[in-house]
Amino acid sequence: MAEDKITGTLVFTVFTAALSSFQFGYDIGVINAPQEIIISHYRHVLGVPLDDRRVTNTYAVNRTDTLTSVTPAVDSTPTYLDELEEARQSAGLITMLWSLSVSSFAVGGMVASFFGGWLGDKLGRIKAMLVANSLSLTGALLMGFSKLGPTHILVIAGRSVSGLYCGLVSGLVPMYIGEIAPTTLRGALGTLHQLAIVTGILISQIIGLEFILGNHDLWHILLGLSAVPALLQSLLLFFCPESPRYLYITLEEEVKAKKSLKRLRGNDDVTKDLNEMKKEKEEASSEQKVSIIQLFTNPSYRQPIIVALMLHMAQQFSGINGIFYYSTSIFQTAGISQPVYATIGVGAINMVFTAVSVLLVERAGRRSLFLIGMSGMFFCTIFMSVGLVLLVPETKGKSFEEIAAEFQKKNGSAQGPKKAAVEMEFLRAAEAV
Repeated sequence: MAEDKITGTLVFTVFTAALSSFQFGYDIGVINAPQEIIISHYRHVLGVPLDDRRVTNTYAVNRTDTLTSVTPAVDSTPTYLDELEEARQSAGLITMLWSLSVSSFAVGGMVASFFGGWLGDKLGRIKAMLVANSLSLTGALLMGFSKLGPTHILVIAGRSVSGLYCGLVSGLVPMYIGEIAPTTLRGALGTLHQLAIVTGILISQIIGLEFILGNHDLWHILLGLSAVPALLQSLLLFFCPESPRYLYITLEEEVKAKKSLKRLRGNDDVTKDLNEMKKEKEEASSEQKVSIIQLFTNPSYRQPIIVALMLHMAQQFSGINGIFYYSTSIFQTAGISQPVYATIGVGAINMVFTAVSVLLVERAGRRSLFLIGMSGMFFCTIFMSVGLVLLVPETKGKSFEEIAAEFQKKNGSAQGPKKAAVEMEFLRAAEAV
């Protein structure tokens, strides 16, 4: 039908809106690849020696051969304990700061997600996305200039503000695309939001490679690069039509709604869309407003609210978020020599199958694709968990004397026996603490 054709204005508008989703995905994946570099910079800023981590990392005990030689007085064990406790506290501080650097993004998104719909109704979809972009720019600037100040504070603050932005657009973008899309294309165009997210994740992983931006000199630029799509989208939004549904149903501006529809459909005859919106408006006005409490207590809303909640909970607790945030660490723990490339592989597969879902959503149906995807996640997370449980460090099951002998063998030093004794005391202290 003529009303359902894909026009240049529709493509341009959907592309512009999807730039927010791209930023969302970029912010999700950008923190993953340069993890070790950012952590080392935190340690440098806070004056925490790098060697402390080797003492407390149970997965890297075999690397303690680079520990500084210590006078091998066995009766000074309390000194070792004090030093070990200080090292553990320093390592705990770095771990906490890194955890905040990752999780503050999710906390900001969770808080802002409650206000996306309200902001869209208050300002309109276009203006709301412009306001949201101010948060994206603020977060990008904080992270981009994090080398000039207290790095850990600026990165955590920038991630929090970026999380606020992503929480807003997670509601605004699907709503806007759904309202401007023709009925027969609504499903396929709606999945472009997720496709843009996984594309952003993949791009952030690629440019996070050490020889591009994921190095000690340019990692802050990598984090602040999300300002580029934010600026681009802010410029393009001025040329995008406002949502016709917002204009007609919320503002009751029929003339403006017709003008917006004509631009989007490329046709002067927009009677079908107007009749659809008119019917939707009449149904909305005839229905009684429902409070949050009534939504959860009225039996007539029970099934749809359970379905909606379960869909979102299944997606959030499927385990994919943990993989996106910590895949580099997971692959490194599993013994992969180049974990960042494995992470990129995960992102590439994710993007390919999201693109496949765009093509299949109108044919296979939403429910079938969802069940297939969740079934795959069910088995994959079980396999991954079992693999991590069965992962055995080189030192597991060995006595302290055996480990010390292994150190002595690796070092090949004249002072091997004495140094091995000192290292054995470190390990005993670690076990005791």
